[in-house]
Amino acid sequence: MLSIGPGNVRLCEGITRREWLRVGGLSPLGLTLPELLAGRSAAASTGQHRSSFGRAKNCIVCFLFGAPAHQDLWDLKPEAPADVRGEFQPIATSVAGTYLGEHIPRTAQTAHRFAIVRSVEHPDNTHTVALHYMLTGHRHAQPATNPQNQPTDFPTFGAVVEHLRPSRGALPSAISLNAPANQVSANNHIFPGFFGGFLGTKYDPLFISQDPSAADFQPFPRPSDSRERLAGRHGLLAEVDRQRHELEEVAAVRGFKDDYQRAFGLVASPESRAAFDLSLEPGAVRERYGRSAFGQGALLARRLVEAGVRLVTVNWARDDAFWDTHKDNFKLLKQSLLPPFDLAFSALLEDLDARGLLDETLVVCLGEFGRTPKINSAAGRDHWAACNSVVLAGAGIRGGQVYGSSDRLGAYPATLPVTPDDLAATIYHALGIDPATDLFDRLSRPYRLSTGTPLIGLFG
Repeated sequence: MLSIGPGNVRLCEGITRREWLRVGGLSPLGLTLPELLAGRSAAASTGQHRSSFGRAKNCIVCFLFGAPAHQDLWDLKPEAPADVRGEFQPIATSVAGTYLGEHIPRTAQTAHRFAIVRSVEHPDNTHTVALHYMLTGHRHAQPATNPQNQPTDFPTFGAVVEHLRPSRGALPSAISLNAPANQVSANNHIFPGFFGGFLGTKYDPLFISQDPSAADFQPFPRPSDSRERLAGRHGLLAEVDRQRHELEEVAAVRGFKDDYQRAFGLVASPESRAAFDLSLEPGAVRERYGRSAFGQGALLARRLVEAGVRLVTVNWARDDAFWDTHKDNFKLLKQSLLPPFDLAFSALLEDLDARGLLDETLVVCLGEFGRTPKINSAAGRDHWAACNSVVLAGAGIRGGQVYGSSDRLGAYPATLPVTPDDLAATIYHALGIDPATDLFDRLSRPYRLSTGTPLIGLFG
């Protein structure tokens, strides 16, 4: 796993970025990126001929780490008791009869572009295993625990795409933006659900953990770096090779020599550097997305899919304002969370549509679970996996629809229950990957990509 950005994050096999530096004398950019970008050609055949199959050339996953309260954004309950309905009022959207929370007005006016699934359910109320389930479509092998990332985990969406649809260019097939839980959790508790799992670390998405809204955002060496300096970094690979025998028992350093050149190509490629250069965007466009990490991440995601990246995950960075609102839920939503989300998400849909990209780009917005119907004594909502809302747009998704419903309290699905397995199957179906495809771990044991059922009814 490689994360381009600051910090002393512990890698999957247990050695830290600082230890890499001490062993090889090489920056993180030059050492583990080759392993990340290693790809194998594999074709996923399918007998499905529905018009929705393979409609998406690429996918953007907006992951709202911490889990937003569905009752305050997507599925308001104005007729519920006061200790359930909360402080926010429903507002009309661009779709007659569909209402959203009052603090996402721009998103409400793009409702004709997306579908809301209001009946998502699963049993896991712990962040770690829940986000693994939502970002892989497979329940974690250790439910009701708080595990770290493990090499036996099921691979995340981006890792599967990296494996089955390897890139032919300098940019990888999967990129993960911003610093979510896996990057900055306390005590290097690296959460599962973001990685290659049993496929191996070389299929991890490329992690860009730097804040794209920062004035100095530049995940690669700047163009002002001299050719000699870049060549010098490249030359350090020989020293790493010389010292490899000291790490021969560490899985992360085996078998990546053949991919050095491809990694260096990513760093040196003008096309790759341009894709990440947000300064090329007009100021008005950057303002429209919002100058937050999530907003500029969404804008960067649009640039990356334009450049050919198949799956981009825009994480909501774990900072002092993330979605785990056990207290002051309404204050945090109103002041810190919903304004930047509303700007960014609505801008992403409008921008993709205006550029003719929405028809071929699947956009998925989700958290790891919902939040409790009943408001607690700290004016917060707690973890609630029994009901949740997920939003999908683009790639033939019929905008303006509401799929499924929750009960009068937003506590349980009332109609058309949907599992994370079904959501994963839908994503793979849209990307032209048969959910019945078998993946194989390093011992050649088969695992079905998805046991869920694609939500074919979402497509127009």
